[in-house]
Amino acid sequence: MLLTRVLTAAVLLPIVLGAIYLGGPWLTGLLTLFLGIAYYEFATLMGEQGMARGPFPIGMALVVFLALNAYWTEDALAAPLLAFAFLLSLAWQILQRGQEAPATQWCVSMAGAVYLGWLGRYVVLLREMPRGLQWVLLALLTTWITDSAAYFIGRRFGRHRMAPRLSPRKTWEGAVGGWVVGVAGGLAVGDLLGLGWAHGLAVGVLGSTVAPFGDLAVSLFKRQVGVKDTGHLLPGHGGMWDRLDSPLFVVPTVYFYALWFGT
Repeated sequence: MLLTRVLTAAVLLPIVLGAIYLGGPWLTGLLTLFLGIAYYEFATLMGEQGMARGPFPIGMALVVFLALNAYWTEDALAAPLLAFAFLLSLAWQILQRGQEAPATQWCVSMAGAVYLGWLGRYVVLLREMPRGLQWVLLALLTTWITDSAAYFIGRRFGRHRMAPRLSPRKTWEGAVGGWVVGVAGGLAVGDLLGLGWAHGLAVGVLGSTVAPFGDLAVSLFKRQVGVKDTGHLLPGHGGMWDRLDSPLFVVPTVYFYALWFGT
């Protein structure tokens, strides 16, 4: 299992880092692909509960356009896109016949699209900021350090379950250990990237604090459906949505930190 995880990461990581380095349409295109796959996994899982067979095509289009809009129009159309998608999807839902719980289907489908599309687009927005390459790398490396440390420390020392209803294997020992290592990692990475130790420390604290909630948010959906992973696309890691869980919380947090305090 561990070897499979490492091999998958070894293939995926250079692609992701290359897109982040190039930025622009390369990062936007890869992010759009990842978010589209994640939304498909979301709709598939919720569809098993009969809750996301609503306006799925409109939700997918919203995810894609929110990601593309973040780069090509500098996010100027995000609010109009959201309003138009809500109006169109509601009209679509009203015209359907024979569906059970149509209001629930609409809410779930569109909430998933906003959750993935709106939060995911901050990767592009952060990259387009001054020193955006460094900020994105700091956010993602802090996330990966935190998650990896929590995983290994939890496996070795974990005794007390953190959220047994949502994630039976997540322990307080792993969470605290991941936080400590993540803060230290953020401090070191921030200094190495030229952002300074203070920004590194701040992102380390913020990122390591919110990362577990991103993981638990995905677990919230998985446990309702009764599955371990959101998909099987990435051997050893599960689905694409599984890999985006923590970054979806960390990157927007770092974006607003960089916006308010990073200049």
